[in-house]
Amino acid sequence: MSDLIDDPHPGQNMPEFTVSEISGEVKRTLEGTFGRIRVKGEVGRVFKARSGHLYYDVKDDKSVLACTTWKGQVSGLSVVPEEGLEVVVTGRLTAFGAQSKYNMNVDEVAVAGQGALMALLEKRKKQLASEGLFEASRKKPLPYLPGVIGVVTSPSGAVIRDILHRLRDRFPRKVLIWPVAVQGDRCAPEVSAAVRGFNEFTPGGALPRPDLIIVARGGGSIEDLWGFNEETVARAVAESDIPVISAVGHETDTTLIDYVSDQRAPTPTAAAELAVPVRMDLLAWLGEQDARLTHALTSGLSRRQQRLRDLSRALPRAESLLEGPRQRLDLQAERLPAMLTGLVQRKRVHLLERAGALRPGLLRRGLDNDKRRLAQISARLNPEALLRENTRRQKDLTQISTRFTTAAIRQVGAWRDRLEGMERLRQTVGYQATLNRGYAVVRSGDKVLTTLAKAQSETALEVQFSDGVLPVQVGDTATVKPIEKPAPKPASKPRKTPPTSDDQGSLF
Repeated sequence: MSDLIDDPHPGQNMPEFTVSEISGEVKRTLEGTFGRIRVKGEVGRVFKARSGHLYYDVKDDKSVLACTTWKGQVSGLSVVPEEGLEVVVTGRLTAFGAQSKYNMNVDEVAVAGQGALMALLEKRKKQLASEGLFEASRKKPLPYLPGVIGVVTSPSGAVIRDILHRLRDRFPRKVLIWPVAVQGDRCAPEVSAAVRGFNEFTPGGALPRPDLIIVARGGGSIEDLWGFNEETVARAVAESDIPVISAVGHETDTTLIDYVSDQRAPTPTAAAELAVPVRMDLLAWLGEQDARLTHALTSGLSRRQQRLRDLSRALPRAESLLEGPRQRLDLQAERLPAMLTGLVQRKRVHLLERAGALRPGLLRRGLDNDKRRLAQISARLNPEALLRENTRRQKDLTQISTRFTTAAIRQVGAWRDRLEGMERLRQTVGYQATLNRGYAVVRSGDKVLTTLAKAQSETALEVQFSDGVLPVQVGDTATVKPIEKPAPKPASKPRKTPPTSDDQGSLF
């Protein structure tokens, strides 16, 4: 019995839990104990996943609290967490059992104190300035007289009434109002959407596209104006193709949108004054310009009339200009009948001369002669006669060709015989034939030596025989015996060589 009652191992009767049960119990305990809480601290590491979820830490000098904002909650945040920013986060504590960690699901972020807001503002200002969004070169000029003005503001405040009243006093224009929240969490996304929406209007569409955009709001604290310090609003205004006037707060209030807009107005009323000129001033200016134009035209016409009168005095009178031509016309008019009569007589004589050669008898004889010549030519153009003539000419051509061929063969043969004789003569009188008869040629290099003195001045000689060349070294002590020249014989009469005739006869 003692074995049934006693517990040999203490603690064996305690309940067993699975890991998932423990994780679920811890999660329920955390969520049930704390519920919805607010935590103040400094934002540490910030990481945005590809899925859109936002992970970051909120810390103080001793501890770190992991925070998570899901993708669907990020768009509802009034302030996006940034590293180093002191914030107050609101949400629920929960646990992540897969890693045995707890964290806080944050759905609201607020900046803790005005000093932190100003630090965040300066940080954003430096970042946008480094990207060149504040440069004066990228600011667009305002249209002188816009046809349509788009106003982004609250439809229920005094701002829109002030703008409309000022536009009506100065120069009435068409105004499109895009209602937005001008403070709170919805301010930044609605203002950004309004500016981008105006830019997406189609020019000339059913709803006209504004030529100018005014973003306006009344004065307030830095917290009230914070929506216009958001980066999304600043980038939307910087990307706008339509010129933008910022009129947020009073003259002493400065927001981030004032730096990126194309023109800053100290008040919404001043923005309306910058948008349009004064109509009465324009009418007065037009009246003044009309008076100046009328005066300029009148004075110009007067000067030109005076100039015309001055030039007309220097011109001669019309009567004097026409006197000479009128006299020449009178003289030619008197001479014209006589000239016409003489011309007709000359033409008549010429006609009579030509008519004499056109008598019927002469024309008939000429016609008979032409007929005879035509008959002769027709007889010559008889096909049989032409065939006989062609046959005769072909025979003559064949005979001439035969004679030409015979003469050419005979002349070429004579030229060949003469060339062969000249070649035999060349070989007979050439030096190679002389060498065959027992003679030799003495050379020194490329030079041919013909005298003893020249041979003695050389050190090496070459003697060419009919069957080869013999090198010879000339010694310094060589004794040379000159050859006695025989007495010259009396000159004999040259033998006459019968002339060689190149005349081979005519070809024909």
